[in-house]
Amino acid sequence: MLIREILPQEKELFNQVANHPLQSYEWGQFRKKTGVQVERLGLFVGGTLAGVMQITFHKVPFLNRFVGYYPKGFAPDEDQMAALDHLAKKYNAIYIKMEPNVKKPLEQNKEENPSVQFLNKFQTEEGRALFTRYTFELDLTSSEEELANKQSSKTRYNVKLASKKGVKIVEDTTEQGLEDYLRILEETTKRQGFYAHTPDYFRKLWESLKDSGMMHIFKAVYENEVLVVWIVFVFNGVLYYPYGASSSLHREVMASNLMMWEVILFGKQNGCKNFDMWGSLGPDPDPKSPWNGFHRFKKGYGGELVEFIGSYDLVNDYPSYKFYTLAENIRWKFLRLKKKLFL
Repeated sequence: MLIREILPQEKELFNQVANHPLQSYEWGQFRKKTGVQVERLGLFVGGTLAGVMQITFHKVPFLNRFVGYYPKGFAPDEDQMAALDHLAKKYNAIYIKMEPNVKKPLEQNKEENPSVQFLNKFQTEEGRALFTRYTFELDLTSSEEELANKQSSKTRYNVKLASKKGVKIVEDTTEQGLEDYLRILEETTKRQGFYAHTPDYFRKLWESLKDSGMMHIFKAVYENEVLVVWIVFVFNGVLYYPYGASSSLHREVMASNLMMWEVILFGKQNGCKNFDMWGSLGPDPDPKSPWNGFHRFKKGYGGELVEFIGSYDLVNDYPSYKFYTLAENIRWKFLRLKKKLFL
């Protein structure tokens, strides 16, 4: 196997092999616009590109150090881990966080999973997750009737209610569609008390992905008011729902329920085989969790709850790693407290 840097002219080939939007070439270009360093490695077997690895390196404030992030790729083998270790040293990185796009059965003990066993052979620590460990996945190869029947009775009722009330779902993957999203996102974050990326982040995202065919913006409109806006991704036969925002206006017309159903149909009509709903709580969700409402909403569409193997830090400098992770934990506790106090 040959491991080398991907060339710009290999972009299309890179995307054919990448297994997640966060591993796509365009996502790397977007991250560059946000000031992040990006490395792309190709794994060649017999001259054929068999796998890709896209790693971002983020500057640590006030220090000449970096932290690496390898999200939603495959679980690397020994040679690939050595390549990651080489990059960590190149950037003087404290560590590289790996969150493989590798699932495990919910009932399986973590230590029995082959991918986890392998990762534990290396100098890794189980790290704080940046990406949710669980998600719901819906098989889009089912017929439209079968997909409707998978919904809970309450979800099915809400979808029909929204349609009957006259809610319309339209695609608007334009700058105006993005601005509508940002306007409603501001209201959503204030109402629900969670953090979101900045408007500048999303504007750079749209600039980078708007011509890729990967990014789509949908709006739920009722009586000429935009009530809900979603950003979804389509990549290599999979539909993803990463971003959504909803207004507090006319919540009684259940616009979000119709939005989800129309997005499912959009994915099916565009040849997607699977729908990854981009995160959920686990099999025994805490009813007091601020994310419990999102979990129940997604669960209502009849998807399968799946678990990924988790988050692992390939440590390059242990003393700095211990200090950095402690500081990060303190920072997040402070931010959560600040959010509660000023809501």
